[in-house]
Amino acid sequence: MPIDEITQKVSDRYAKAASTGEQMCCPTSYDMGHLKTFIPEEVLRISYGCGTPAGLKTVRAGETVLDIGSGGGIDCFEASRLVGLTGRVIGIDMTDTMLEIARKNASVVATNLGYPASNVEFRKGLADAMPVEDGTIDLIISNCVINLAPDKRKVFREMFRVAKPGGRFTISDIVSDQTVPQYLVHDSQKWGDCLSGALTLTEYMNGMTAAGFLGIHLVKFSPWREIDGIHFFSVTLTGYKLPSAATASPFRYATLRGPFSRVTDERGTTFQRGIPYPIKPDDALLLTCPPFTDHFLLTTDPVQLDTHDPRWSAVLPADAPCTWQGHYALLAGPFVETADDDHHVYRRGEPLEICSKTVAVLETTGYQPHFAILNRAGERVSGEAVACAPDGGCC
Repeated sequence: MPIDEITQKVSDRYAKAASTGEQMCCPTSYDMGHLKTFIPEEVLRISYGCGTPAGLKTVRAGETVLDIGSGGGIDCFEASRLVGLTGRVIGIDMTDTMLEIARKNASVVATNLGYPASNVEFRKGLADAMPVEDGTIDLIISNCVINLAPDKRKVFREMFRVAKPGGRFTISDIVSDQTVPQYLVHDSQKWGDCLSGALTLTEYMNGMTAAGFLGIHLVKFSPWREIDGIHFFSVTLTGYKLPSAATASPFRYATLRGPFSRVTDERGTTFQRGIPYPIKPDDALLLTCPPFTDHFLLTTDPVQLDTHDPRWSAVLPADAPCTWQGHYALLAGPFVETADDDHHVYRRGEPLEICSKTVAVLETTGYQPHFAILNRAGERVSGEAVACAPDGGCC
């Protein structure tokens, strides 16, 4: 199906939904009681997506926020409240019906917030050709929209272009655990359902890294639908456009604390737990971002850790038989490859079958934020407990 035809069909579908009240994509979890205090019902009624944008929780007063696929404006209006009078919000959408509703209600929301004028602007445009100036955005949000774009890598490049150095994104979207087959790719109905255009988690995260973002990591994960053995799930991801390391960092060495025994970051640097590695100022800048801070010890002089050091972190599987229950683990950053203490190697976005003991390991505090765990078993599994590796180890 030609790209232009896909784009038009999706736009028509959402325009129709705005007038009929059809529910699109997957359920959201908005606090409607709060939003109703300043956002008109007309906007709330046509709000679609796959999760309340977690990025809104990080907004600081005075920031400039961009919402890709702003629809009726619900997320823009909440961002307007959060950035305050000194901030600015830009919403982009390709559907005239949505833009009309959003623009009509902007002044109503401003009045309800006590603003002398609206600080929200709605622009018509596509996610892969955004009408936004270079390097002007502090925070990019998007709610189950990028999977509707035929060329997602172009969208990611556009996101990087408009983000300020030091800017960030937090977006929710639908991804899959395996490549969507052509019979679904060419199903226009399922494009509007946020299915046909879904990338695998690997493709999605690697596309963002290729665009220039770093520190890409999972914020939230939720299973959604299964079609013909393909699991579709919602992820909320955050990543950064790092500024230049203008000043020398006091940190010259990084030591991996764990619980991973080995990690490889997005720049291809591999760290073994407990061993100090020399780092450059831009490496130090990256490793001070939130997803890394709990895993690394940053120091001015090399510091080696061993199992007796309280800063060393490890999680071993239980010394007991395990069962296979249909679970698969998908590493979701901020590393492209990791290893645990039982010889599993996880590659970002690639499903790896794991036993019950490994599920328990990955659900512990140090591991849990970085993994999406799916169950592919079609029915209840009743296999007997086994020692799942020849040497008695796990998997």
